[in-house]
Amino acid sequence: MKRLLATSALGLLLSACQVVGPDYSLPDTAAVNRKDLQGPMAGEGDNVVSAPVPADWWKLYKDPRLDELVRQAMASNTDLRVAAANLQRARYQSQQAESAGGWSAGAKAEAQRLQESGEAFLLADKVPVDNIGSVGISTSYQFDLFGTLQRGIESAQANADAAQAAADIARITLVADVVRSYTRVCAANEELAIAHESLDLQGQSTRLTQRLRDAGRGDETQVTRSQTQYKSLRADMPRYEAARQAGLFRLSMLLAKPLDQLPAGTAHCAELPHIAQLLPVGDGAALLKRRPDVRQAERQLAAATARIGVATGALYPDIAIGASVGTVGLLDDLGTPATNRWGFGPMISWTVPTNGARARIHEAEAATQGALAHFDGVVLNAIRETQTGLAQYTAMLQRRDALAEAGESAREAAGQTHRFFQAGRASFLADLQATRTYTDVRAQLAAANTQVAMSQIDLFLALGGGWESARTQGTQAPAKP
Repeated sequence: MKRLLATSALGLLLSACQVVGPDYSLPDTAAVNRKDLQGPMAGEGDNVVSAPVPADWWKLYKDPRLDELVRQAMASNTDLRVAAANLQRARYQSQQAESAGGWSAGAKAEAQRLQESGEAFLLADKVPVDNIGSVGISTSYQFDLFGTLQRGIESAQANADAAQAAADIARITLVADVVRSYTRVCAANEELAIAHESLDLQGQSTRLTQRLRDAGRGDETQVTRSQTQYKSLRADMPRYEAARQAGLFRLSMLLAKPLDQLPAGTAHCAELPHIAQLLPVGDGAALLKRRPDVRQAERQLAAATARIGVATGALYPDIAIGASVGTVGLLDDLGTPATNRWGFGPMISWTVPTNGARARIHEAEAATQGALAHFDGVVLNAIRETQTGLAQYTAMLQRRDALAEAGESAREAAGQTHRFFQAGRASFLADLQATRTYTDVRAQLAAANTQVAMSQIDLFLALGGGWESARTQGTQAPAKP
């Protein structure tokens, strides 16, 4: 008994002192620690400002209908349901890892009509058939002598954190998709209205050309060219309607609702969502802490590091201490002193590491190096996406501003030509041509405004905001890289 107690005490002492595998920490050489990635974002100027990115960035549009679309999507989107299920599964896996080792208990009871082998009891005669029963209770405590179970818990918890980050990625992607689809509906309606104006003007031009031909002041070639232009413009009309319907179908899918249950007025939106302030973009350090894909990659690295310890623990024996009590014998005699049994003592299980255990350790180490490289790649890609988004947004703004200037010139030219026509100094055809040119520039400007709006959405998606206020209650705070 003294030796048994000494063995138990030694196991408890060792379990508190030794943990296999490396402790997790980010290497100093990791890309996330690079100073050149921490400062202000490249491309800042008059279009953006280094202010914190708001959690609900879509509310900068000040569009109640858009806010409602996002709210409904957050409540019913199927991708979010999948992400929530994956997160719940990861948390249960973490609970399972935490429950491994330590105390365990079991109970067993059975009764059977049994013919035992006589020779098994060194008897020459046949043992009589009888009713045999057994009842037993056992308990044991497994020592985490080398920290194998602790590393398993660390790995499972890191995987749960990574699943939380994946759910956050799903949220920000969903919000961007909703805003983008709504913008497409509004843009299609706006461009469709301008296309109808162009078609009407071209129809007037065609009719005028036909009258001039009939009056002997024109030829059939001019009429044919005008009719061709009219038919070309008319052929474009279904494209805008299809873009509008595609946006509505996309919203229907994202919200998991039929078209007739979308918020009122969604299908008839004819004005692009607009942000009337400089876009807040923060800096590189805040970006890397905010983006959930960076957090996910960092947690995956932590899980891979912990799995080295799990693989290393397979080299060492499992040690537990257990006790059992029960009764085995004839059913009529169960519970009598002759049938009672009990036991108490240490249990050691050790598989000699000759079956690839060391290779599994090296495999885990290689996986950790791969996870570190992936983490570095995610960090660098986060900076690239944001810088690219800033550059494209700036370029789209410059193009939009140039087209706005061209539109202003076209408007003035159309006004001057119309005044000349009223004064008899210009033909009606010249007046129509100037008006059609102005309408064409308006169509180009509408398309440019759409590109600016899409660039804004892409930039906000690259900035990684939008998941903070959408967290479900009870979600644990994510680990920071």
